[in-house]
Amino acid sequence: MSSHGMSTTTAVGRIRQALGPESCLEAPDATAPFLEDHRRLYRGATPLVACPASTAQVAEVLRICNELGVGVVPQGGNTGYCGGATPDEAGSEIVLALRRMNRIRSVDAANFSLVAEAGCLLADVQSAAEAVERFFPLALGSQGSCQIGGNLSTNAGGLSAVRYGVARDLVLGLEVVLADGRVLDGLTALRKDNTGYDLKQLFIGAEGTLGVITAASLKLFPRPQTIETAFVALPDLAAAVELLGRLRASTGDAVSTFEYLPRIALDFVLRHVPGTADPMDRSHSCYVLCELSSSRDDPTLRQVLEATLGDALEQGLAIDAVLAESLVQRDALWKLRESIPEGQRHEGASIKHDVSVPVAALPGFLDQASAAVARLVPNGRLVAYGHVGDGNLHFNLSQPPGADGRDFLARAPEIHSAVYELVERYGGSISAEHGIGRLKRDELGRFESVVALQLMRSIKHALDPNGIMNPGKVLPPSEKV
Repeated sequence: MSSHGMSTTTAVGRIRQALGPESCLEAPDATAPFLEDHRRLYRGATPLVACPASTAQVAEVLRICNELGVGVVPQGGNTGYCGGATPDEAGSEIVLALRRMNRIRSVDAANFSLVAEAGCLLADVQSAAEAVERFFPLALGSQGSCQIGGNLSTNAGGLSAVRYGVARDLVLGLEVVLADGRVLDGLTALRKDNTGYDLKQLFIGAEGTLGVITAASLKLFPRPQTIETAFVALPDLAAAVELLGRLRASTGDAVSTFEYLPRIALDFVLRHVPGTADPMDRSHSCYVLCELSSSRDDPTLRQVLEATLGDALEQGLAIDAVLAESLVQRDALWKLRESIPEGQRHEGASIKHDVSVPVAALPGFLDQASAAVARLVPNGRLVAYGHVGDGNLHFNLSQPPGADGRDFLARAPEIHSAVYELVERYGGSISAEHGIGRLKRDELGRFESVVALQLMRSIKHALDPNGIMNPGKVLPPSEKV
């Protein structure tokens, strides 16, 4: 056995003794669910899945692994899209599952804040806020299975970012265990705190490569009392961008979501997802699902929405519109948007991009990127949808009908390159909300500046000099810098 293998074996024994056998999963059938990523792009191996129940136990696991030089892969709900929570194939890394750390430690309605442990499901954080008539706005399709620690570690975006921001905008403070087992206790509930560097921001979006988030102090907001939902047919994405600006101005920035759906996405959903129906009598090229909200009972919100859409219809900016008249209708409209990934899965293999550009640049980017992928895969089916309100498109290409999925996926590198070069040209990001993980690690090395990569490496070395935290994720190998 190699010295590295001996270190891993020693670490497993010490962790088992420190946590107790009931907190350690070692049998193949028990560890299997932790070894494959959500999209089934990567499958790794591990001798142990450690399931600590407290911050002290997390600290002990990291102390042991840091001393022995054994890699640790933190994992939340395992719903990520970039392979950032999957161990490598060598079988020498320990998986650290946070699922047992799932308590809401405190809720302070008067301060509009709560403290949740990293293993809390996002849906449970939302429910804890709702119980005190408050609102936690982070909203994702996976909220019934993803965990808040993973949401913060990937800086998740979601459906409400246009109004409330992304995950990092919702954090007041963090509790983090560092690579050597020290605990950074930063669970402040303050809105103003200028005592030095804002250390919490180092760990939000770092994907577990700098430390393990074990708890977070989160911002809450007044609970929406009035919600108005509209499904609007439009001639093109440029009209969607114009309508977004008009709605933000006319409603006093009450737009909470603004989602773009091309017709092909709706067709996939209607074809494959039971219980869905086209809300309009005629087919149109694209749509937006927009939602306005107010924390007070506000009948004028509906009136402003109707007036703004009426003007848009008269001027040809919009073609048709449906407003939800009940919760059932609202849910039916949202099912169309939330079922797009499922609908696309039924159409075979797809090459995905999670990109963002400035909102005003979206139409130009979409036109050029569509033309670029059409030249590469003439019969490919582009499904570009998503969070137009904050400039984030899920630019996905489904395989041509009848094509071999494996041959199609083999084209991914050149398609990624074409799309990402355009993203860079438009001043955008190759990862808007899904993170880097293992999937986009090399692209980060290509598209990020040398100075930025040097700073990231310096931070990584300062906080994790032995390189045990989520090895092989986010930062590309040094020779690629």
